[in-house]
Parts: sequence; C-alpha cells; structure tokens
Amino acid sequence: MPVTKVDAEGRILLPQDAFERLCLKPGDDVKVEVQGSTVVVSRLNFPEEPAAVPDVRTLANRRNLETSVRFIRGVGPKMAAALAKKGIHTVEDALYLLPFRYEDRRQLRSLDSLRPGRLEVFCAEVRSVETRTSRGGRRFFEAVVSDGRGAAILKWFNFNSRHLAGIWRPGRRGIFSGEVVCYGHDLEIHHPEVDWLEDGADPASFMADDPVNFGRTIPVYPLTEGLRQKPLRKVQKEIVDTFSGSVETAIPGEILERRALMPVGQALKEVHFPCNDAAIEELEHSTTRAHRTLAFDEFFYLQLGLALRKRGVSIEPGIPFQVTHKYTRQLVKTLPFSLTAAQKRVLAEIKEDLAAHHPMHRLVQGDVGSGKTVVAILAALLAVENNCQVAIMAPTEILAEQHYLTMHRYCEQLGIATCLLTSRVKGKDKTRLLEEVASGNISVIIGTHAVIQEKVDFKCLGLGIIDEQHRFGVLQRGILKKKGQNPHIMVMTATPIPRTLAMTVFGDLSLSVIDELPPGRSPVATRICSESQRQRVYRLIRDEVRSGRQAYVIYPLVEKSEKTDLKAATLMAGHLAGEVFPEFRVGLLHGKMKPEEKEGVMSSFKSRQIDILVATTVIEVGIDVPNATVMVVEHAERFGLSQLHQLRGRVGRGTAQSHCILLTGEGLAGDAEKRLKVMEQTADGFRIAEADLALRGPGDFLGTRQAGLPEFRVADILRDGRILEEARQEAFALVERDPQLSLPDNGRLRQELVRRWGGKLELAGIA
Repeated sequence: MPVTKVDAEGRILLPQDAFERLCLKPGDDVKVEVQGSTVVVSRLNFPEEPAAVPDVRTLANRRNLETSVRFIRGVGPKMAAALAKKGIHTVEDALYLLPFRYEDRRQLRSLDSLRPGRLEVFCAEVRSVETRTSRGGRRFFEAVVSDGRGAAILKWFNFNSRHLAGIWRPGRRGIFSGEVVCYGHDLEIHHPEVDWLEDGADPASFMADDPVNFGRTIPVYPLTEGLRQKPLRKVQKEIVDTFSGSVETAIPGEILERRALMPVGQALKEVHFPCNDAAIEELEHSTTRAHRTLAFDEFFYLQLGLALRKRGVSIEPGIPFQVTHKYTRQLVKTLPFSLTAAQKRVLAEIKEDLAAHHPMHRLVQGDVGSGKTVVAILAALLAVENNCQVAIMAPTEILAEQHYLTMHRYCEQLGIATCLLTSRVKGKDKTRLLEEVASGNISVIIGTHAVIQEKVDFKCLGLGIIDEQHRFGVLQRGILKKKGQNPHIMVMTATPIPRTLAMTVFGDLSLSVIDELPPGRSPVATRICSESQRQRVYRLIRDEVRSGRQAYVIYPLVEKSEKTDLKAATLMAGHLAGEVFPEFRVGLLHGKMKPEEKEGVMSSFKSRQIDILVATTVIEVGIDVPNATVMVVEHAERFGLSQLHQLRGRVGRGTAQSHCILLTGEGLAGDAEKRLKVMEQTADGFRIAEADLALRGPGDFLGTRQAGLPEFRVADILRDGRILEEARQEAFALVERDPQLSLPDNGRLRQELVRRWGGKLELAGIA
C-alpha cells in the first residue's frame, strides 16, 4: 500500500502512481477530504487542455464538406428540396448517402444468355406492344423485345397506357436493365429501365459516352419523392469526384495499418463508384474493404467517447460506502428463499464498486426471473446504511408502481421510509413529498422521469438505480447523476441485450450478468394455438385450476376500442367469469387501476383467493406466484418477442410443469409467425433477444428512436459486430495510453470526437 507523506510546509506528497492515475500536473488543484480515518485526494475537474488549432488544410476541408448541395452542378431547387427530405443538406451528407445495392453494367448480355434472378443489361428492339388482362382480371402493359438471338417480355403493372404506348413503339431500339424472372420458358423483366438509341446508333459508343451509367458497376441509391436514379447518380459522381478527398481520418495510422483499412476519402470513392474488378457479392453485403473502413471509422469514434466517459467516471471522486450489513443481513434472513450463486457474485461486484473512491457505473443484466429486484433492494440498503438516499427510476408508471409495491414492503419492515414519485402525484401531496425527500426523511425514492425533474432535490443522493435502461438515453442517466455529488449509478435490464447492442448503448458501463435462475424452477412448455383451438386452451386452464393451480390470461388492451377487433381485458374478464369459468374466481388487473387496487388484486392472486387472473401487460414484471402454471396470451402476434418472453417468465416459478399458450388469429403473417416460432423453440433469453434484434432492428428493439441508441450512417451493429469489437479494442487501448487525448498526435482526434459525439455523450470535459 503506497505511503502518503506530509512535508514541512503541511503539503501532502502523492506517490507517483496516484499522481499519474489522477492525470495531475504540477500546479493542479485537488480536493482533500477526511472521511473517517481516511484522507481522500481527488481532482477538482478535468485538466483544461488548450484547444488544438486546426491547420489550414483541415479548416479548408471542413469548409468544403459544409458546402450546401444547392451549389453542386445539376442540383436545382426541386432536387435540393427532395434531398432535404432525406436529411441531405451538405456535401458531407451526400457523401454518406451510400448505395443500398449495385447493378453490374460492365457489359451487355445477349437475350439468350440472360440469367434468371440476376439484374441484367441488354440491347434489343421492340417487336410488339399491347395492354392485356390476366386471368385474375389485373391489367398490365406488355412489350416483347428481341435481339435476333432471343426474346424477352417486359411488363408494367402500374402504368398510363396512353403514355407508354406513345414511347414503346415497335422498331425502337434501346438498352434495357432490370431483374430477370422466369415463367415457364418465358423470360420477363418487370418495370425495366430504358435508354433509347437513335436510329443506327452503336450501343458501345452510346455506353462509352455515358460512363456514369454504363460500362461499370453502378450504384443504386435510396430515393424519395422528387428524386430519380439517373440524375441523382450524376450528382453523386460530381460530389464524390470533387469532395471525397476532403474527408480525412484522424485515426492513427498504425491502427489503420493493423486493421487493414484505407483512407476514408478513398473508401467513400470506392463505395459509391467501385472499380470494375470489385466483387458484386461483397458490395451487396457491404463487406468490401471500403465498407469495413467506413464502419470502423464510425464505431471507433463512438467507442472512443465511451472509453473517455468510463475513464472520467473512474477518476471522479465518489462516495465510498462502508459495508456494515446493518440492514442487508436482516433482510436476507427474512427472505423466503436463498440467494443464488449468480446473485451473490453480482452483489460482490456491486459491493466492491460501492466501496471504491470513484462512482460505480454498472449494468446488471439478467433474464426473466433471475432475481434482479432483490439485488437492487440489497444494493439500495447498502446506500441507506451509509446515510445516503437512493433514487430508483423506471420508464413507465406501471413499472415504477410494481417496484414500489415490492420494495416498500421490505423497506418498511426495516424501518426505512420509501415513496412513489410519478406524474400522478400532484398538488399538496407532491409538495409534501418533495419536502420529505429534500430533508432526507425519505431514504428510497421510486418513480419515473419525475425523479429527475428540476424541483426534485435530495439531501444526499448516494445511489441511482435505473431499470430497463434501454428505454432511457445517456442524457437521462447524466441528469440523475447530477442530482447528487457523483452518486453511484446502477443500471438494470430484464431484457437480455445482445453483445453488439450492449457495446454501443452501454459501452461505458461495467457489466454484471445474473446468469442463473433460482432453484426449483420448471421449464415452461410453449406452444402456438389458433382461434380454432380455443376450447382446448380453456380445457387446459380448467384442468390446471381443478388441480389446485392458477392461471393468467393476458390481453393487449384494457377496454375494447371501436377501431380494433382486439379483445379487451375488462370485457373478457366478465365473459370468462360469467360464461366460460363460472365455477372459478376470476380477477382483473390493468394499468389504469390505482396502486392500492393493483396491490390488492396481486395479494389476492398470490394468496390463492383468485384462480384466474385476467390482465394486460401490467403483469410483465413484478408478480412472483409459484402456484401459477398457465399463461395464455391472447393476440400473441401483436406482442414483441422480448415482451412475450417477459410475460412467459410469470409462470414456471414453481416445481410443477407450466404451460404458455400463444393464442393467435388464423393465418399469421411472416414476421409474426417467425417471432412465435422462436418462442416455441427456446427459453434462452439471449437467443430470443438476438432473434428479436434481427427481426426488428436496433431502433425498434430498444423502443423507437430512443435517445440511448446511437445513429450510424454506414455501420450496422447486426452486420458489423466483429468490426465493432475491433474498434472498441483500439479505442479503449488508445485512451488507456492517453487518458485525455492530450498528446500532440491526438489533437485532431480530440476535435473530431467532440464534433461528432461531444453533446450526445456529454463529453464537455474534453472539449
């Protein structure tokens, strides 16, 4: 253990390793506190680095990239307005509008060599045209073309017959492109592109005169109303040729070399207009060296910001807790179960963090039923033992109420005051509650976003716990943190987060995984049933309840809506009680009930005074009834995979065989069927999460447009997971070597990081 000395003038002499760990320079101010028998030395703030002055070339390049697209040749007012709809305002925006597919137009093919399933380019003459009607009564416009060696049929299903008949005249020659499909012996191309040839014109000369659209692999861009492919391609060629050289990377050369990457400007050039020997398959799947370079570039700066955030937390002064077990030991004795080895391991990691002199920033991830709530309560009690307050924030009022109902029972047994703070608390009740929180009389505050409102003041906030963090952004986490003097932050999620997503959204947090279910849990048999099997489902419920078990029936709505045919919980509770199960006790639980009403219903169900609980997704979390063995989810196709997995987690909590029935309408759509099949095949939360992420994409997986999800222009966390890992390794290693990016070689890197991510990641400390 290093020894700290005091010199003759009363100054504290820091050991070299402590000096370096705090990133101090001679003359820096530090904060000295006496905490019990310990003297704590901490830095006051990040060192103020002189802002690196960009060189002339960098400034010129930045100005070039900020050029408005309106000043590009070929962009008129209409095209500028259409580009603006896609968020394209500057040259830089346009450079990052990448092709979503490519067409091989390097050479013309003869009609007898066209390949079905491929996008082909050929020269032919129109032989006949007519408007026809299919057997099903659908009208379409058809042209037959030939090149003397073969023939093909061109079809349009959305058309203006007079307009097309005026253009598609027999005898006209053109160069056609489109995807070839085969019906019997006939080759068809639907809605092809065409470039008409003048009489006697040579196709090879025509193509040579238009090198943007022929004689190469051409890019196909995403369009919007008012944009057409050929004019846009021409504008993009102009922008790429003129400005791609202005895009420079500040990533150190040794990293680019080690990862076999190319200059970013060159990568943009090759992604937009690839050289003729580029493999179409690699281009289509975005796996070329150029695509990898652009994805790495995006990931690297995000990970660099996350590495700095993590480093900043580790050098900020925190509140070191003394673990006395004043409350935790009492609580563990009263629990009706033993903690699992995984819970004990995660608690040990949390205790170690809480005892440190810098704030904890930890993500606790665990599958349904793994016992995260108990871990959260025990962590909260550690803070209360140290005379600190705890704020627990959930994304919805329902979830906040669930936590309150669970936690206040435990806390009040120990004489610890708790409260629920949501938007429903108003007037005098809210004023009184805020006064109690500010005075420190209430130790555990549970609520929604209301917890981080300006009017909420804590006497001494020592721990913030954020549940279902994926529904919050980095900024909300930051606001909660500012409610105290660098409080410890613990983030929880019951939704297993795939590794790539965790590295982007939670990349600055330490990770704990509760990867073990409590003993005595039985596997849940899951199966999909259609409406025609409803009576069999009711028979299963009846048999289980007669055997002394209990059942849940879940509906997506509280009350029936005029706009939908979905069954509603309130209506169906009456139907089930009066007509289907009159011999059983049927209860109702939904989100519009008052907290005390919900608690009453839950208590009745737990004490077996209710046999069948009809509910909405309010029971997704918080109810632990080992005697419940049946879960029926009505309109299961309307729920997301993660939500279904959460719901299923309400059964299988005892030793008896449990069942989850996913009841659907007849004739499921593609994605809905895939989702439900995954539920039938596995109970592994991480496999389900991976499947959910693949089906819905990151935005929907986390909740549409959540602030926590970074926006990437090129990179794709599903496709580019390996690149993300490489970028993370390099970024974290660089910050380990240069914690403040203060070395001269990293000046530009620092500027670019602040430009891209400064505000979004709260990196003001390095600006």
